Amino acid sequence: MTKAREDLAKWVGSEILPHERDLRLWLQRRFVAATEVEDIVQECYCRLARMTDVARIAEPRAYLFTIARNIALEHRRRASVVRFESLSEMGDGQAGIDLLSPERILAARQDVGRLQSALATLSERARRIFLMRKVEGLSQKAIAEALGVTETVVENDASRSLRTVLRLMTEAEPEAAPSQAGGAHARSH
Repeated sequence: MTKAREDLAKWVGSEILPHERDLRLWLQRRFVAATEVEDIVQECYCRLARMTDVARIAEPRAYLFTIARNIALEHRRRASVVRFESLSEMGDGQAGIDLLSPERILAARQDVGRLQSALATLSERARRIFLMRKVEGLSQKAIAEALGVTETVVENDASRSLRTVLRLMTEAEPEAAPSQAGGAHARSH
C-alpha cells in the first residue's frame, strides 16, 4: 500500500468520519428520504476513496457536505428522467431491468471478498462496532450501551476500523491474506 493511500485513510478517519452523523441529519432534513441517506453517504466514501490528494482541501467538512449535496442532486436528476421505450423494444418484458453481466457479478463478489478480508483484520469488538454502525445503522450511544463500553471507545474503534477497511478496500492488490495480516496495525510502510 502506498503512503498516499495510507494518508488518505487517516485523513478520512480524522477529518471526515466525525461529521458523518451531522451529514446524515442534514441530508434527511434538506434533500432526501431517509431510505436514500445511506446510499449517498456510502457514495461519498467511495468518491473520497478514489481521491489521490487531499492536501488542497482546506475545509474537509464543507467538502464532504458539497460531495453529498452533489450526489443528492444527481439522484434527483436521475429520478426525474423518464425513459420512453417502444413496445417492440420491450420484447419479453425485460426492458428496463438492469441485468447483471458476469463481469459485474464477478466484481461485486471480489468486492465482498475484499470487505470480508478487511473485516477479518479487525478485533472482535472493532468488527462488531463497525457492523453495528455501518450495517445496522445504530448510533454510537446505542452501540456503547449494547456492548457495555463508553461512547469514546465506540467512536475510536469505529474511526480506526473505517480507516483500516477503507485502506484495505482501496488497495490495488491485497498484500496479505487475513490470517497473515496480524491485525489492523500490522502493516505499515
